[in-house]
Amino acid sequence: GRAAGGGANGDADGLGARPLARRGCGGMTNAIVLGQFVPGDSPVHRLDPRTKILAMIAYIVLVFLVRAMPVFAVPLLFVLGALLVSGVPARYALSSLRPMRWLIAFMFLINLFFTQGDRVLFSWWIIRVTAEGLRQAVFISLRLILLVAGTSLLTLTTSPIALTDGLERLLKPLKRIRFPAHELAMMMTIALRFIPTLLEETERIRKAQMARGADFETGGLLARARAMVPLLVPLFVSAFRRADELAMAMESRCYHGGEGRTRMHELHYARRDLLAALLIALLLAAVPVIQLWL
Repeated sequence: GRAAGGGANGDADGLGARPLARRGCGGMTNAIVLGQFVPGDSPVHRLDPRTKILAMIAYIVLVFLVRAMPVFAVPLLFVLGALLVSGVPARYALSSLRPMRWLIAFMFLINLFFTQGDRVLFSWWIIRVTAEGLRQAVFISLRLILLVAGTSLLTLTTSPIALTDGLERLLKPLKRIRFPAHELAMMMTIALRFIPTLLEETERIRKAQMARGADFETGGLLARARAMVPLLVPLFVSAFRRADELAMAMESRCYHGGEGRTRMHELHYARRDLLAALLIALLLAAVPVIQLWL
């Protein structure tokens, strides 16, 4: 009853994989790809999940190391190369940017108008745009775009059960100080799993309420906020019901945490993991070197 393949955690592919490619994308479901998995047999899919998690952490560091505009080509080439090798359609990675478009636009405008500089490009009344502000706005926007598009590859190419096992194995040394590694990994994976599920549920409730005459598009800010009540109440009820069903399913499979738990598929590093680690290490080393030359 504790085996991963037959336990609650082992059922995570049933719980969480629900591959995006098989379901199709439409409406609100297509707005967020976080937590959605595109099945495949590419070299990226076959990488050990620990390698991919560490590679994503290194990629985030890589993006924050960039201090010159031309050096953004390094993480951009990494993302494009990973997409090409993984076989994941580029539109899925681009879909991850849709929920962030307003934040990216907001950050762009804030940096454009409030960054001080000496080279004034445009000035009218209290509006003042400088070359330094424009550069900073483009810089921050590119960083956000690369971070979101790059990190979405982790969930697009890794099933929830693999993510759980990878996170747990990486956090395993912390168990010596009584850190709940398994529980944290399970909690994060279930949260990722239910993002697309709740989006689908929201879309169904929205269409049902619109069929009953609800209007979510017109009116002012307060009117739209009040119109969301018929949407949020059944959504919360559905979320609590799903959580209760999941808890009952885990208990019926004798799930009692990670103690004594076995796995159907043990994680093993392969040569491709070493090659991927060397590649990301080379990229990390290349960024400071390139910036010294510029």
